[in-house]
Amino acid sequence: GVDSAVTALLLQQKGYQVFGVFMKNWDEAEETGGACTFEQDLRDATRVCKTLKIPLHTVEFVQEYWHQVFTDFVADCARGLTPNPDLACNRHIKFGALLKHVRDNLGADLLATGHYARLQRQPSGKVQLLRALDRSKDQTYFLASVECEALEHVLFPLGDLTKVEVRRLASEAGLAPAEKKSSTGICFIGKRRFGDFIS
Repeated sequence: GVDSAVTALLLQQKGYQVFGVFMKNWDEAEETGGACTFEQDLRDATRVCKTLKIPLHTVEFVQEYWHQVFTDFVADCARGLTPNPDLACNRHIKFGALLKHVRDNLGADLLATGHYARLQRQPSGKVQLLRALDRSKDQTYFLASVECEALEHVLFPLGDLTKVEVRRLASEAGLAPAEKKSSTGICFIGKRRFGDFIS
C-alpha cells in the first residue's frame, strides 16, 4: 500500500539499499468470503518497485500464519475472549518470521515497515516504542507485543509524518497506490459479519 511505498521511497532517498518484500499470509484459494486481495496487492507492489527501480521478493507465511495467528484467534474466540489477530501477526509474522527471513535469507540489516510509530534508541542499544506524530494513525497498540530484540532491527520511517503527508509524497513520486484506500479489518473475515464468520 501507500505506507509501504513511501517507506521505501524515504529510505531510498536517505541512501539505504532498499528492496521490497511481499508477504502472502492467507491462502485465498481456501476462502470464499475473504477480502484479502493478494493478486491486486502484488500487482501494486510490483508497480511500486518498478517505479523505484528496486527488486521485489515474495515470501509465503501461510502455514506460520495459520498456526501462530489464526488457530489461536479461533481458540480464544471459543473461550469467550476478544482476540486481535493483528497483534499476533505483528509479533509472530511481520517481526518474527519476516524479520528472520530478510536477515537470514536476503541479507538485510534492518526491516522497515509502513507502521505509524516511532522508535527511540537508548544508549544501552535497546529501543523504546513511541507513539506516532499522527495520533489518528498511531499503530503502537498493534506493535506493543513485539519483542524488544526484534525492534532493535526495525525502522519506522513514517512515525513523524501524517497520512496526508504520506499520500502527498506518494503522489509527487508517481507511486501507484497514492490514493488506494487503507486496509482495515481482518482479511480472513473480509466483508462478512464477524458473528457469521465465527459461528
